[in-house]
Amino acid sequence: MSARLKGKVAIVAGAGASGTIVGNGQATAILFAREGAEVVCADAVEKRAQATVDMIAKEGGSACALRVDVSNAADCKAMVDLALERYGRIDILDNNVGISVRADVLEVTEEQWDRVMAVNVKSIVLASKYAIPAMRKTGGCSIINISSVAGLRANQSTPYSTSKAAIVGLTRSMAGDHGREGIRVNCILPGLIYGPMTAPRMDEDIRRKRREAGALGTEGTGWDVANAAVFLASDESRWITGVALPVDAGFLVMSPTTSVRLAQQKF
Repeated sequence: MSARLKGKVAIVAGAGASGTIVGNGQATAILFAREGAEVVCADAVEKRAQATVDMIAKEGGSACALRVDVSNAADCKAMVDLALERYGRIDILDNNVGISVRADVLEVTEEQWDRVMAVNVKSIVLASKYAIPAMRKTGGCSIINISSVAGLRANQSTPYSTSKAAIVGLTRSMAGDHGREGIRVNCILPGLIYGPMTAPRMDEDIRRKRREAGALGTEGTGWDVANAAVFLASDESRWITGVALPVDAGFLVMSPTTSVRLAQQKF
């Protein structure tokens, strides 16, 4: 690695993985550490966060684990406080937490709706609320919010799609509010990633169809999202803010008819 984040301190909310497959948050925490950052690995399940820390430590990186409910203000403050106490500063905040409920507006309960919005959207507000004052002192900082292509396309989950669309708007608003304070705010829109949340409900046929849905015709992993996060966290993106970056193999540019045509072609 090229030490692109050397001397920086990062918080990754959602740094654990719910299975054996490396997810977006875990991959991001690992790559941040490989690039020289000291990383606070936060997750709702401390054992998962610690597993990521152990992977980072095995490679010689620096990280610590913390159990955090990012929908809770006190927990978000504790997450920021730990970063400042342990490492003395905050340069990067990666908001990578998300949950989903498969329901439309007729099926979703009020409790389900509120929970998805709290975890997926309010968490970004709360984490940023406590991190930004420290970031103002540092300057040259980066907040990365994880949205989804589902925020721009129907996804069989109205609460999830709505929350991910809200993240795009929230990102742009925050970018405008805090740019003059030396804080860049961008978001990543992952496509049909094969990760710990999706893998349990997939067979090979579903994976093939998902691959064929994108222009590149290849499968994405958490490492693809993490590579984009490293770029947005680094000084290489110093002149980029308010951007919603699809990491989706070209899924958003495809129509159903184009997907079928490409799937039938031999290259």
